[in-house]
Amino acid sequence: MANTTEGRGLCVAPFLELSRFPSQEGYLPGRFCAPVPSLGGTIECCLPCPVTSWIYSDGFHTTPKASNWLNVAGMVCTVSLVISFLALPVEKTSRHYLTVCFIVAVCILQLGFIIPLGARPEQCHDAITPNDMFSDLTCAFSGACLLVGGFAAISWGFLRSLSIHLQICWQVVPGPKIFWGSLFAGWGIPILFGSVALARTGVSYRFGDTCHINHDKALQDYWGPLLAFAAVSTILQFATLGYCIRVYIRALFQDDGKSEDSTGLPSYNGSVRTVTAKQAYRRVQKAVAVQWRGIIVVVIIIVNVIFLAVVFISMDNTEQAVMQNFGKATPWLTCLVINGGDKNMCLDKVKGLAAPEPTVMAVLILMSLNGIWTLLFLGRASMIPAWIELIRSKFARKHDFVSVDARRYSANARPYEMITSPSQSAYTPKTPEAAVTSPSIGGDTIAVLSPRTPQDHSTRDAKYVSPSMSFSTPRPPSSGRFHGRGWDPSDTYARPWSPSTGKGGMI
Repeated sequence: MANTTEGRGLCVAPFLELSRFPSQEGYLPGRFCAPVPSLGGTIECCLPCPVTSWIYSDGFHTTPKASNWLNVAGMVCTVSLVISFLALPVEKTSRHYLTVCFIVAVCILQLGFIIPLGARPEQCHDAITPNDMFSDLTCAFSGACLLVGGFAAISWGFLRSLSIHLQICWQVVPGPKIFWGSLFAGWGIPILFGSVALARTGVSYRFGDTCHINHDKALQDYWGPLLAFAAVSTILQFATLGYCIRVYIRALFQDDGKSEDSTGLPSYNGSVRTVTAKQAYRRVQKAVAVQWRGIIVVVIIIVNVIFLAVVFISMDNTEQAVMQNFGKATPWLTCLVINGGDKNMCLDKVKGLAAPEPTVMAVLILMSLNGIWTLLFLGRASMIPAWIELIRSKFARKHDFVSVDARRYSANARPYEMITSPSQSAYTPKTPEAAVTSPSIGGDTIAVLSPRTPQDHSTRDAKYVSPSMSFSTPRPPSSGRFHGRGWDPSDTYARPWSPSTGKGGMI
């Protein structure tokens, strides 16, 4: 509040004479001046800048600062989400371009409240004139971020609502054309309307350290299109919700497909309808289970922006009415003159001249919580272990793979990568397989001689297993070459062979 008496001229406290401030810089329509009759004629007397310091209580100035710091916390939340989407795999974050662009839009909106914290701008150009985007660079940047970010949040909320509506209600899967069209519309439309609003309407310090859009032509240049997108997005949300309720009720009250006709047989058409209803319900249930977080956060931010728009439009209309008819403000102005500029004695007479203080405070606080809501609803618990695993993989030492047995028996290189660890005697050179002799006479066993040592004549018996498709059986050894064969040459066409003559047999 400006308490200086410089420039008061012929005006009474706390007013200042307009003619003492010939500068044409700053936001001139932001001056609160009124004609006052005097002995020398009518003069223009103005309230010192900022006007909000006269309209609201002393504690009001802490609310904009608190909202700015809340936006810092919100920025931390949204930036952490964006970094998680970039660094972590998609199965841990469930990222989608609609979600990422929506979060980036919220970040731009928050920048409008964070920039003044570092710049610490001057709200007033002189004692009666507030700064605007032409007289203060910080005002230009903060106001541009606020306009573009707010419109971008609404536009991406609208595109998300449209995408969910097409998928759930019309079974339309967005393709590449919808992807590129969404990117063009989601960023092109906010930049277009933000630029038009800055060029035709402008921004200035209206309350707090953040520049807001001026009231002149604000409705048709900015608030009107913004509210139109918000209204269509809200209609799509309710239409999708109504369709989900309809599918749920249809699946809940429809019979189980065993309806009978006049012949007492099951009705085929009824079965088809029941399966279709259940399938539709399961499809809608899966879609809602995946999208409910995004739906809620979009609805919250749309409600906040609509609330902000309604409050600003109301403030603009009130200011216009007071400027056109100063008679409404006469009791309040007279009270300030009588009490020597003590605004606390006249706060009860401000009603109807400006937006209520609790309403403005609620708007600023709600707008500051958008980043926190975004993290709560779009963040996932799976991101925490994913970050822990990623950090461990970056800082953990990289070793060659060594099995447990190799580490346990590292003194010997031979058992490296062995599943089990046999005794040391097992690593002696392998001996040739035992020689197999002729089958024994006694039965179906064969004798195996071990040639490990000359004195080792021990044997082991091995069970003979006849193959399933074999028709032979073990035979005892013969003493002679043809003893016990029982071969009769007459069974074949071969000529007989005599051992004494050596004749006969096959040629």
